[in-house]
Amino acid sequence: MAAGQSEGTASGHSGSGAAWGAVALWALTRAALLLCVFKVVTLPGPDVTSDVSVIYQGWYEVLRAGTYPLSDVTWQYPPGAALAVVSPAALPFLGYASAFFVLVCLCDAVVLGLLLRAGRGGGRSVRGAWVWVVGVPLLGTTSYARYDLMVTAVAVGALLAGAARPRLMGALAGFGALLKVWPVLLLAGTPRGGATRRSWTAAVVTGLAVTALCWVALPGALEFLTYQRDRGTEVESLGALVFQVARHFGWEGSVLFSYGSVEFAGPYVPLVSRAALALAVLAFGWLLVWRLRARELGAATVYDAAFAAVLLFTTTSRVISPQYLLWLVGLAAVCLTLGASRMALPAGLVLAATAVTQLEFPLMFDQVVAGEPVGVALLFVRNGLLVASALTACRVLWRGTVPRRERSAGEGAGRGRGGLISRAAAVRRRATAR
Repeated sequence: MAAGQSEGTASGHSGSGAAWGAVALWALTRAALLLCVFKVVTLPGPDVTSDVSVIYQGWYEVLRAGTYPLSDVTWQYPPGAALAVVSPAALPFLGYASAFFVLVCLCDAVVLGLLLRAGRGGGRSVRGAWVWVVGVPLLGTTSYARYDLMVTAVAVGALLAGAARPRLMGALAGFGALLKVWPVLLLAGTPRGGATRRSWTAAVVTGLAVTALCWVALPGALEFLTYQRDRGTEVESLGALVFQVARHFGWEGSVLFSYGSVEFAGPYVPLVSRAALALAVLAFGWLLVWRLRARELGAATVYDAAFAAVLLFTTTSRVISPQYLLWLVGLAAVCLTLGASRMALPAGLVLAATAVTQLEFPLMFDQVVAGEPVGVALLFVRNGLLVASALTACRVLWRGTVPRRERSAGEGAGRGRGGLISRAAAVRRRATAR
């Protein structure tokens, strides 16, 4: 008994030490990020904070005037995004950009607190908190110069509510979807039965309520749908690799700034864009098949399924903006709060992709746009890591939740009679032994 108590105490001290270490490193790295976004320290490459001081602040003024940015095609976000854009008004004693950076830092701290709390207790781990602490600064100043970290904070809160509080999970996922769509995928792995009904119903009710409020409050709440539909193939996306290579072999296209991002224009671009949409449909078809066949669900399934779903969504998108990596870092962190999660390898691949992303944007983005060999190589590495992470996560999810007999229809058909014969032979042997 004494030995067991001693071992448990030692384990508790070790976990506490790791948690305090994560807090200390978080404070150090976030201080560095704040120094960068406040321009006390200047990094090479373009100024990524201009999105806040120019674009977001411009939207803020339009929203304050009583309408959504109807004439601005760069406004491609669900109506709830207006809440993130106007949030700096909560700190009126600061300028717009300064208030935005402070609020993002506060959301960052909230995520760390949630992960540390989720990592306490039996079968839990502070690995998730460490993934978050390390992952955010790997993206550089972009992580604090976009509102995606705010959305990720909502998503982390939703996932950690989980099956224990399905209505809260659904409400937060629905609200998150009105900020930036992808949090609706958090519900991909909810337990069957009452938990799914309660969480999905709460998500729908919350989403409809927030949409209705935004639509009544300001004109143009749904205008984003048109602008999002017309987007093309962005230069950092998976499909863009076709043109990054093709333009070195005579492809007669160009690069232009359109719909708020740098996109390819020219022959076959619409075809590749449609192919990306088709690939996304296939990916979510796989997700639906998994949902129907999964039987061996555990405590980590909700987390792992959400991570895999968002990986598929991100990788097959026509646009892979650098800040999208924050979504994946946050969900990977949630997965690793549970010792039962099998997502350690996909999470590691995401961290590697995040580090490469900072190299291609902003540090070498001019070479990416120009199609220089270094820039293209970075894209191949980053997107390759994302593809590998998505495929690995899906494979792990499938093998961990779908019974062996259902993993492959062909395999099941080939082995079905053999399995019956083997079981019959075993029964006869036991009867003979008696």
